[in-house]
Amino acid sequence: MSLASLDDGYTAAVFGASGGLGRAFVEQLAADPRCARVHAGRRSSHAQGHPKVVPFSFDLTNPASLEAAAEAIGATDLVIIATGVLHDETLAPEKSMRALNPAQMNLAFAINAAGPAQIARLLLPAMPRDRRTLFAALSARVGSISDNRLGGWHSYRASKAALNMLIRCLAIEQARSHPQAVCVALHPGTVDTGLSKPFQAGVKPDQLFAPAKAAGHLLAVLDALAPSQSGRLFAWDGKELTP
Repeated sequence: MSLASLDDGYTAAVFGASGGLGRAFVEQLAADPRCARVHAGRRSSHAQGHPKVVPFSFDLTNPASLEAAAEAIGATDLVIIATGVLHDETLAPEKSMRALNPAQMNLAFAINAAGPAQIARLLLPAMPRDRRTLFAALSARVGSISDNRLGGWHSYRASKAALNMLIRCLAIEQARSHPQAVCVALHPGTVDTGLSKPFQAGVKPDQLFAPAKAAGHLLAVLDALAPSQSGRLFAWDGKELTP
């Protein structure tokens, strides 16, 4: 996959490079002959594995960490935030309102909404103003308020809905100073990663994507978007989703 819409020699930054999808983004961008450099961010330090890849560490809940990462990245043409939390040792999707827990909700919003917003605050203003730039954060179809038919998963749905609104607000502001910018939220579909692993039983085989395939889908979607489409939520197949 080559991003033909960006200038030759473009630079990129991927937050969440240790995850299956984030790693796939880094690999495909590094393989693009038009890409000069890929900043690959993980929570812990890691060795450089490709001459184009520049590693950095970050913590979504630590503002100083994000500021240091932004300073190291500088002005870049493409930013992809491939982070998110649905479950961990202490967090699980709520099946009913009885399971709502303030601490777990705060964690979901910190990782899924506030963290990406802080990355945007630091990197969007520094992106070049004289050419096309791309900024994308991974969201989810379940973050669509109008598409919610089942309920449940309260914290995850609400935090992704918040991310979608933040992207809309950020895109409006970015367009005032960066007229060629595209700033969007992306729904990757169900990707075969640790995030979706406990919930794959009901997914049809043709609807479960390998990380490399999902990354290719999303890069193709980004490459085709126009600045007039900035601020919206798009699925892996290029279709716009209603927030």
